[in-house]
Amino acid sequence: MYAPERQQEILRLARDGGRVDVVSLAEEFQVTAETIRRDLKALDRAGLVRRVHGGAIPAGRLDFEPDLAEREGTSADEKDRIAKAAVAELPVEGTLILDAGTTVARLAAAIPLESSLTVVTHSLPIAARLADHPGIQLHLVGGRVRHRTRAAVDAWALRAYGEIRADVLFVAANGFSADHGLTTPDLAEAAVKRAALAAARRVVLLADSAKHGQEHFARFGDLSDVDLLITDSGLSQDDAVAIERGGTEVLCV
Repeated sequence: MYAPERQQEILRLARDGGRVDVVSLAEEFQVTAETIRRDLKALDRAGLVRRVHGGAIPAGRLDFEPDLAEREGTSADEKDRIAKAAVAELPVEGTLILDAGTTVARLAAAIPLESSLTVVTHSLPIAARLADHPGIQLHLVGGRVRHRTRAAVDAWALRAYGEIRADVLFVAANGFSADHGLTTPDLAEAAVKRAALAAARRVVLLADSAKHGQEHFARFGDLSDVDLLITDSGLSQDDAVAIERGGTEVLCV
């Protein structure tokens, strides 16, 4: 089978199944994983699919959301650097909101033991990481828990964030750009993120550069709502300058 024929069949499988993965495609077409990655790269350049960790999804699937385990392993080195840099943005004392997200969870794990902070979060994994921290007064926001992200959503969570005021919010996004703002696949989760934005005096976005330019189904804010973006060095200098022109400080690590 020639490459164009194989790529056409890969596209059909992606559209039929909503997703394809490199390992399964390599077995099906009896080629190497590297050959499949080149096929996916070609389809991605043509705008027919969007590459994700381990495979690809059809272009236009704005509601696609990988599960928590998959997101943990994506851009791990970049997320570690972002979380390490975010520690410097913690107040000496005060209140912070930690949004649900794998990079924010890395920040939670890196909070120094000598810190004296009040932390509010609607993320079960983050709450579990901080439950035994000796210097943190932890408040867990309740609500319906989404299985995919282990985050509380809906009325209880919205009401809780409507009743507090925090010094800083560390927020996550599945996609960010000057044109489309801050986006995530789920409407309920977007509503909680929007409420958290309104509850904080300062907003710090923790997002790896692969999320820049991505657009998802539910929009929860403008990039101008963010005071500081901490991302990795994969963000181009031109993009960083464009973001800063909109009023958001950018730190690439």
